Order: sequence, then structure tokens, then C-alpha cells
Amino acid sequence: MSRVGKNPVEVPQGVTIDVAGGAATVKGKLGTMKLPISTEVEVKLEGSKLWVKPLNESKQARMSWGATRANLRNMVQGVSTGYVKNLEITGTGYRAAVQGKNLQLQMGYSHDVTFPIPEGIAIKCEKPTAISISGFDKQKVGQIAAEIRAVRPPEPYKGKGIKYEGEHILRKEGKKK
Repeated sequence: MSRVGKNPVEVPQGVTIDVAGGAATVKGKLGTMKLPISTEVEVKLEGSKLWVKPLNESKQARMSWGATRANLRNMVQGVSTGYVKNLEITGTGYRAAVQGKNLQLQMGYSHDVTFPIPEGIAIKCEKPTAISISGFDKQKVGQIAAEIRAVRPPEPYKGKGIKYEGEHILRKEGKKK
């Protein structure tokens, strides 16, 4: 039994869900998302609650049950409130700035790193050492944040680099005399 799948997905005001043709379409104020539904599960909208139920007791049906419910919940939250990931930059001379449709990163390399901002994602730099990534697709926001962090991941000796907000970097002791 899926503990995640048993619970319904609350659909807030202003979000419409259409389940037809083997796919669920979620529309909200921030955008529209579509999810293909497995043939192993059934999705029903009852009032303001979205229920996901397995059609049989096979292993594939049980796996799809919780995953489908979690993906639908992420889509509903994404089109209604959106997702935000914040990154912090630590290090002397390390900075970021948004220029047009690109994110310019000065990370101590011999050249600036230019990161193109994809459709559906908004990137803001309130300070030169803080990057805020927002959008309605949870997977896309997390992927972009991971790609930006990979430009200069934090190193364990001084903690210099790009890290997630609130991320704890395990520090190592330096050389001993």
C-alpha cells in the first residue's frame, strides 16, 4: 500500500484539472503542465480533491500509484504558487548578474561563465552573491539550480563556491606544520 497515494491532492481555487486521453492537464495562474497517466492507475476529480487509485494489485500499479499522485501534487502546487531555489555564492571576487536572457557568473576562471536562462524559468540576482531561481516546474527549477551550482561547487577547505541556501558544507582541516 502506498502511504503517499492514499491521500488526495487538494486543488486550490483558480486551478483547473482535465483528465482525458491518458493524460492530466493542470492549468493555473502561472502556467499549464501536462502529465501522461499510466494505464495502471485511475485519476478522478471529486469536487476540490484529486484521487489516484491503482487498478489492480500488481507491482507496477503500486509503484505508479504513489509516483503519479506525487507528480500531480507537484504540478498543482507549481501552477498555483510556483517553486523557488536560492543559491549563495561565497568567495572573493565571485559574483553573478543577470544580463538580458543570460546569467553571467564570475567564478575565478580566466573567463566569465555565461548561462542561458531557459523558457519558463526566472532568475534574479538581488545581490551579486545571491541567485534566486523560480518557475512552475519543480523538476526544471531543481535541474537549473544544480547546473548553476556545478559551475563551481563549494570546496571543503574554505567553503568557496556556489551552494544552496541553507546547505551545510563539511569542512576539512588544512595542512599541519
